[in-house]
Amino acid sequence: MTRRSSEIAPLTILMADDHPMFRGGLRQVIESQPDLKIVHETGDGQDALRMALQLKPKLAILDLDMPGKNGLELAAAIERERLPVRVIILTMHREEDLFNEAVDLGVLGYVLKDSAAEDILHCIRAVADGQHYLSPAVSAFLVNRRTRAESLRRAKPGLADLTPAELRILRLIARNKTSKEIADELHLSIRTVDNHRFNICTRLELHGVHSLVKFAFDHKSEL
Repeated sequence: MTRRSSEIAPLTILMADDHPMFRGGLRQVIESQPDLKIVHETGDGQDALRMALQLKPKLAILDLDMPGKNGLELAAAIERERLPVRVIILTMHREEDLFNEAVDLGVLGYVLKDSAAEDILHCIRAVADGQHYLSPAVSAFLVNRRTRAESLRRAKPGLADLTPAELRILRLIARNKTSKEIADELHLSIRTVDNHRFNICTRLELHGVHSLVKFAFDHKSEL
């Protein structure tokens, strides 16, 4: 075995931010680490998605505000396409609703742009290992989220009886997905999805499609 083939492959990263100066500074931080490799950088969300589909990097570091597609739309597309790409949002935004939307989409890292370089590198390594990493300034949002989730489970004990498939479908309903869209995403028949929806209504004592959709949407960040 040659030395080259025995070396550990670098951690591949796609970087998307529409501010070239910030992107250049971030590139310097990342490239200071010999085991990290930027395989593509762009200022356009649509280009980022195209290259994520093509390159399938380990990580995608995304700004929220970009032309083409914003960071949340990109995260949603990565989840929808079932790409093996873990997402970090790197942003100036401190709003709790944006944080919750990102977490709902499976984002593991949420870091503010004024974070120290060491924090960004810690985030990259934590997310690469499948862990969550949040800037301290937004960590309280996660506590709030968990507190609300615990309160909801006390108010709706039937949530504990949902199967993993039913809970996933409930979360997709919360994202305003139709039965057909859920069926396509989960590779199920529409009839199977509708059966799951019926079972969810029964367990949660909800009456009718509208009450299910309202419950899911109202409690999206607690599910």
